Amino acid sequence: MSSQSFKPRRTSTVIDPYAAPHIYYSDSRARNHARSRTYSAVVDSNSVRNATKADGKFPGRRISHDEISLQPRRFLVQVEPTLKTLLSREDTDSNYQITIDDQGPKVLSLGTLASNAHNKFDVRGTYMLSNLLQELTIAQDYGRKTIVLDEARLNENPVNRLSRLITYSFWDGLTRRIDGSNIEKVGRDPKDWTDDPRPRIYVPRGAPEQHEYYTRIALEHPEMRLDVQWLQEDCGDDAYVRDLNDAPGLLAIAMEEHTDPITGKKDLKGLPFVVPGGRFNELYGWDSYMESLGLLINDRVDLVKSMVVHFCFCIKHYGKILNANRTYYLCRSQPPFLTDMALRVYDRIRHEPGALDFLREATLAAIKEYHSVWMSAPRLDPVTNLTRYRPGGLGVPPETEASHFEHVLQPYADKHGMTFLEFVDAYNHQRVTEPELDEYFLHDRAVRESGHDTSYRLEKVAANLAVVDINALLYKYETDIGRIIRHYFREKLEVPAEFCAKGQVPGHIETPAVWERRARMRRLAVDKYLWDEEAGMYFDYDTVKQERTGYESATTFWPMWSGLATPRQAQVLVDQALPKFEVFGGLVSGTEKSRGPVGLDRPNRQWDYPFGWAPQQILAWVGLQRYGYDAEAQRLAYRWVYMVTKAFVDFNGVVVEKYDVTRPIDPHKVEAEYGNQGSDFKGVPREGFGWVNASYIYGLQMLPNHMRRALGALTTWDRFEKATEDLGL
Repeated sequence: MSSQSFKPRRTSTVIDPYAAPHIYYSDSRARNHARSRTYSAVVDSNSVRNATKADGKFPGRRISHDEISLQPRRFLVQVEPTLKTLLSREDTDSNYQITIDDQGPKVLSLGTLASNAHNKFDVRGTYMLSNLLQELTIAQDYGRKTIVLDEARLNENPVNRLSRLITYSFWDGLTRRIDGSNIEKVGRDPKDWTDDPRPRIYVPRGAPEQHEYYTRIALEHPEMRLDVQWLQEDCGDDAYVRDLNDAPGLLAIAMEEHTDPITGKKDLKGLPFVVPGGRFNELYGWDSYMESLGLLINDRVDLVKSMVVHFCFCIKHYGKILNANRTYYLCRSQPPFLTDMALRVYDRIRHEPGALDFLREATLAAIKEYHSVWMSAPRLDPVTNLTRYRPGGLGVPPETEASHFEHVLQPYADKHGMTFLEFVDAYNHQRVTEPELDEYFLHDRAVRESGHDTSYRLEKVAANLAVVDINALLYKYETDIGRIIRHYFREKLEVPAEFCAKGQVPGHIETPAVWERRARMRRLAVDKYLWDEEAGMYFDYDTVKQERTGYESATTFWPMWSGLATPRQAQVLVDQALPKFEVFGGLVSGTEKSRGPVGLDRPNRQWDYPFGWAPQQILAWVGLQRYGYDAEAQRLAYRWVYMVTKAFVDFNGVVVEKYDVTRPIDPHKVEAEYGNQGSDFKGVPREGFGWVNASYIYGLQMLPNHMRRALGALTTWDRFEKATEDLGL
């Protein structure tokens, strides 16, 4: 009877060593952890008495060192003193991280739980010590003074650890919502250069319920100083957007009705979304799509669904998927991925009530965006019938402090005999005209809309280019919309007034044949203007000079992602283009030859060689798989995931925005404009970076188990390839 009652009691105290922090460091675990006996107490007494040593003598009665344990090792750790000792010994560069750059002894002794911390075990090496720093920092967050720490949490397979952090911590760290609970914080804009920055939100005329809601929040909490404003109907007017810079603010996005469980009253609540990095509070365009690919693998379907709903709201009320939901982005979009995002969500919710309505809304929104943004002036080139990144706007890009362009603007201020600020104001309000400056900022805004800010591929020419990327994405829109209408709406989709582009009649019918014809026409135009048979690559086309640029960019693989390339073109791309871009850590954004020399007068641009970005990797992987090049896709995914894992192991869990994919040792140390988001943390990484998190999860699911095991052992691709060849695999 006693043994039967004992076993359940022991089992109930066992905690998964890889449990999420809120479980692992909970107060209940602190009270209920198993009080393990010392190692000597669990050794069978008969075996001890009967065993003899080599000299024929009996061993001693006690075993007092836990070097070899019959149980998984656990430590009893005093949080504050251990953290203080760890940092003083190991963090030699005082950045609150333990990395391979630190020159400490790389060893720290911890007391075992089995001996009530009397016996010690050495924790060794950068990886385990940095994991210890992370765990102690998290325990400190939960107010813990003493913890029981599983060794398994310190020497965890790094691939498993990073995957676990992304799935259960990073996504939550990057999740935001906008409503009264946080509008005081998120409504403030770090780019508000006015004399009186304050939280401010603009609400479109078509969402009166939100205006009423935020007005009530402002009245109930006057200490917030929340400024609630209506947005004018024509919110994309260049002059209007320019003038909003005198009072910049957040743009309202979708909300849902919910019932307060305490009061029973109905109210509005912001739908959640994922931001690119921890310092952001806005809903971004193509970042959200890339993030969705990882979120769906991690079964965060509702989160991705809500982001699609946000995008439909933006198209309905602001005319486009915005670069981000701030007033200074009203004239600017980003690379469009809505149809693919919506289809992926629909595939996961198709059996739920309202799923078809969700797909209908997203498709109608994409149709409106297609006509009103991408296939209208000024983005549409009427000669080639191809699309360019060419947003509207007046003057200096409003989200950028004018001093950012001081080297450009000061000569013009001198020319007009004005101070710098006087000239900026006169130029922005067109009291002085400078056609050369107009041209400069036209291209600058186009670079920002492209998402590839910045690159020598686009600098001072972006608005004139029919680029490979946008036309590949629009081909995907055309084929997706045609397929959706044909397969899900019986070849007819009625367009209501709120989703009509300018000049369209409410209630008109969209049919698949029209969209399929548009796709065929785009393929013909792309083949004529962008495809270079001799080079075996797609190049951007300068619509002013009427010639291909010849700049070698990883966007050449986007037509494979969208299905725009023919099977023969895909073969040529794999044979001729892929070797130019494949490097140690995956795909480089552009070739060194195209970038040209860099130096003090011509600095590196972050979307050029030698940098690599998660979106370029993901789109190439998917494109290669689409055409049957699975081995190449897996090789590239392995290279990228290895590089991210190695930096994660060597640099205290770092996951950053971009990498120097040519550097085997410290690829996250990127010297380019805007720095590298995700590396500035203390003790423990909280969010990683959105699209790199997604690329890691997505890349891993492409790889078979033997590749994952090799990654966990930090095996480079070259070593892995040689080993498999030696084994005849």
